[in-house]
Amino acid sequence: MQLARQKSAESRTRLSEIVVDLFDESTGVLSDHQRALMYGILQSIIKEIEVSVRQSVAGRLALMSDVPRDLAITLANDQISVAFPMLSKSGLLRDTDLIEVVQHRTEAHMLAITVRQTVSEKVSDALVESGREPVIISLLKNPNAKISSNTMEYLVEQSKRVDSFQEPILHRDDLDPVLAKRMFLWVTAALRQHIIESFNLDRAVVDELLEQATTEEISATSRPIKSKVSTLADALKDEGLVNVEMLLSALSEGEVPLFLALFAKVSKLREHLIQRLIFEPGGEGLAIACRAIGMSEDEFLKLFEYAHLAKAGNIADIESQLPALRSFYQRTPRKASIDVLKMWHRGSDYLGALRELEVRLKDCNAT
Repeated sequence: MQLARQKSAESRTRLSEIVVDLFDESTGVLSDHQRALMYGILQSIIKEIEVSVRQSVAGRLALMSDVPRDLAITLANDQISVAFPMLSKSGLLRDTDLIEVVQHRTEAHMLAITVRQTVSEKVSDALVESGREPVIISLLKNPNAKISSNTMEYLVEQSKRVDSFQEPILHRDDLDPVLAKRMFLWVTAALRQHIIESFNLDRAVVDELLEQATTEEISATSRPIKSKVSTLADALKDEGLVNVEMLLSALSEGEVPLFLALFAKVSKLREHLIQRLIFEPGGEGLAIACRAIGMSEDEFLKLFEYAHLAKAGNIADIESQLPALRSFYQRTPRKASIDVLKMWHRGSDYLGALRELEVRLKDCNAT
């Protein structure tokens, strides 16, 4: 009481330290009435004491169940070093309190809320509405966060343009399989494989999804193929000008329809299948076609880069795939690639031909 009557910063700090020590429940020092009095003292001086002491107070009170809500709310709205334990651990804060913090405090405060043991749908909605990418990713990674079906559908649509949403969404146990199949159309090859394994998609469904994916890719990255493009490709072929240099030049300049028409002339594949080879993330199918028509390793890798840059790919992501593709290209004999191309000419299923080639490569390696 003597310390409480003093107004100096030192006395305030000393008083708060004593109060926090008295809150050690294992000592049983305070009666319920005395605890209430101590909480009242803390509430009156909390804004005047040192930050380091407020941190200590918040860390202790975050785990207590009888703290007055006004005091808990005050600490939750303090600077983040003080607020973090209250926001991330305290069960005293209601949804309305947390939403208020989301709407008026910093991104760091929002991140603290995303790691709570439980996050309700209403709080999740508020966090998503903030539009903060790190906050949304952290929320998605919390398996105990409840996310409404409407909000999840919104995030799935957003994952078309925000790549960092894709993996945490696909690793959530509450993701609707329908939404997972929808994401199959725009995620990377590795995440497509995750969808196939996690949702037990059969080959027919996968083929259908890949066909849809390539159709959407080409419609999004190029104008409709016109008859005059095919006429131009015929004229260039008749003049003997359709070569690797011409293919690379067309694709590097964004002339996707012309590239498709030219590639069809040299590979004798249907343009629809070439669209699939060009735009699917993995690149193995394109590697086989390029190997079969006699492209060098470096020419193929350059073509792969151009193709994925044409669909607004990230250069760092593209470059990260090149070592594996280089290795695949080196390990794939040209004769085996030509055999696969012949299967595609006959209309054999795309994935079946790839699997047959994989078996042959494994047999060769074993030998």
